[in-house]
Amino acid sequence: MASMDSERVTGLSLAALLIMTSLAGCTGLASSTPNASISADRLTIDVGETVNFDARDSTTPAPTIIDEYVWDFGDGESRTTKTGIVSHSFAEAGNHEVEVEVFNDGGESDRASISIFVNSPPIVVLEMPGYVRTNETATIDASGSYDLEGGSVEFIWDLDLTFDANGDGDPANDADDNHASVEVSSADSGDLSGSVMVIDDKGATTTQIWHLMVVKRMFKVIWEEQRISAEWNGHTEQGLSSIIEQFPAEGARIMQVNATLVLDRDLLPIQWPEDNFTLRVNVPMTGWTTMVHTAQSNVTLNATASIDRGEMNPYPISGYTVSADSAESLVASLLNEPGARFGQGDWIWTIAAVQCDPDLPIDGIDPDTGNDWTFTVEFVILIPRVSEVGS
Repeated sequence: MASMDSERVTGLSLAALLIMTSLAGCTGLASSTPNASISADRLTIDVGETVNFDARDSTTPAPTIIDEYVWDFGDGESRTTKTGIVSHSFAEAGNHEVEVEVFNDGGESDRASISIFVNSPPIVVLEMPGYVRTNETATIDASGSYDLEGGSVEFIWDLDLTFDANGDGDPANDADDNHASVEVSSADSGDLSGSVMVIDDKGATTTQIWHLMVVKRMFKVIWEEQRISAEWNGHTEQGLSSIIEQFPAEGARIMQVNATLVLDRDLLPIQWPEDNFTLRVNVPMTGWTTMVHTAQSNVTLNATASIDRGEMNPYPISGYTVSADSAESLVASLLNEPGARFGQGDWIWTIAAVQCDPDLPIDGIDPDTGNDWTFTVEFVILIPRVSEVGS
């Protein structure tokens, strides 16, 4: 009897278990909630960069399917997609908790999140003067630049955005210096532009272009008159020439020239008449050339030839003040003013013995084969004296 009661209890228990299992399948008591998963191709980025998120590893029990992904990027922006991938750019620095909520077609959902660190770019702090004069050194200091996260920073300077130092065709990407501060100067007035790139320990960069005004200097100009002279002595045989070269106008404006050739006297009657020489000058840069013959105005005087020319260039104003990049550039411009360059360059003097009388030998000897001479030249020149004024 006890055995029969035991078998009856066992049978009732088994039947109850079968009924509960059946009820669970019908009432939804078994879990149909999806399991969310999220991953990212990058966990650390710089401001403005993009992260690709992937939630395709999320699952949901059969026979349900995932049909919606709701993304919250932790920066106030959200998005809903039908696929499990999405991209997002972060404009704000800091830690962002990115969450995805996965929904299946049964309306059930699950959430997963991942943390993204957005690195802020470094802050550039520049100290520099507002202007400098030509050829004056200016210090541009970026040592006050810093990283908002407290990391270290490095520097890359391009000291002239108009000059392609590395020859790659882009003048704005040169690496001219890597110190926290640099010194710059310019021989030319105008705007000197460059840039500094500050790089933090995570590779984020901030580039700032700087402009430095380079102003001209002030000079007083005074023209000083001087006379320069030279003398040569020589002997030239008949049919030959003696050549003398000068460069009298270096650093000056020529105003006047007086050149005289004097032949030694033929004292013996057998050497008369006086010899015939020519004096010729050629100034190639100016294109001026002229020639004269020796002449004897009085039998008691030496035969001479002269070349004289005045007012070769206009007289300039003196004692005024003018701006220029440098004293050297100012002097160069003064000496190369249009209409005031006559006489620049080499002066080539040619002394030629055309005829030395007599030609007939005496006792087989020509008593007058050439002649001694003295040649003198005097120039009146104006030299520009410039002196810097002001500061």
